Amino acid sequence: MSLAEIEKQALALNENERARLAAALLETLPPDVEISDEEVLQRDADLESGRAAEISHGEFVRRVEQERRR
Repeated sequence: MSLAEIEKQALALNENERARLAAALLETLPPDVEISDEEVLQRDADLESGRAAEISHGEFVRRVEQERRR
């Protein structure tokens, strides 16, 4: 089966199935970004001090989707 055939079949899936497939495929790839220990500690300190605020997963997803529409 060619990549074009796989893509055609994948695009025929419903939205939920495509999302599950995309997530499964992404899990097989190495991470793009390396975050240093220093950055993790700084982000934690920012949260603890109030310089940064936590957001819920739902809010994160909403913001990402909003940015994608731009």
